[in-house]
Amino acid sequence: MNEAEVLEVLQKVGAFRAGHFVFVSGLHADTYVNKNAMYPYTREMSKLCRGIAEMFADQNVEAVVGPATGGIILSQWVAYHLSEMSGREVYGVYADKDEGGFVMKRGYDEVIKGKRTLVVEDLTTTGGSIKKVVEAARAIGADVIGAVAICNRGGVTREAIGNPPIFKSLLNVDLEQWPAKSCDLCRRGIPVNTDVGHGREFLAKKRK
Repeated sequence: MNEAEVLEVLQKVGAFRAGHFVFVSGLHADTYVNKNAMYPYTREMSKLCRGIAEMFADQNVEAVVGPATGGIILSQWVAYHLSEMSGREVYGVYADKDEGGFVMKRGYDEVIKGKRTLVVEDLTTTGGSIKKVVEAARAIGADVIGAVAICNRGGVTREAIGNPPIFKSLLNVDLEQWPAKSCDLCRRGIPVNTDVGHGREFLAKKRK
């Protein structure tokens, strides 16, 4: 898939939005990628994950791991398409959240130990979550051969996520963000979106 096709899918399912949004960092922006909007659409998710699988079809991937919870769906679909392409079983597992990080539980540590493993993520802004999964997989002996995100909206680099040999994304979004004090959208009185992001919390604090 090329970036135009990926963007078309995200717009079709309502995952790519324009307006006035607040991120968990407190920064404001005029565009927002709502990753949760993707998951109800199985055919579109399959398309995106096949696009990921095609990127790594020549890497002899043996297992795919993603962070709970969205990464559970991603790892399954990507592993499915890699299995179909290669004609052999590629395992799809996930990492559980654990005290600010991620850990391999449920016997999945044994499933990916020693295997050529691909780490998948839906959206990366700082790279924090995907880095923690890379570290959790390495900690139990997985051979992390690469990492990939559907959308890289923060200019995240390979070095920022633990320096796996390969880091790719289906879509790169150059996202401008501003502190609330210098937000032109606020100055122009454009309403903050409270359906997605952290606009509701921002407005609540503002009223105090």
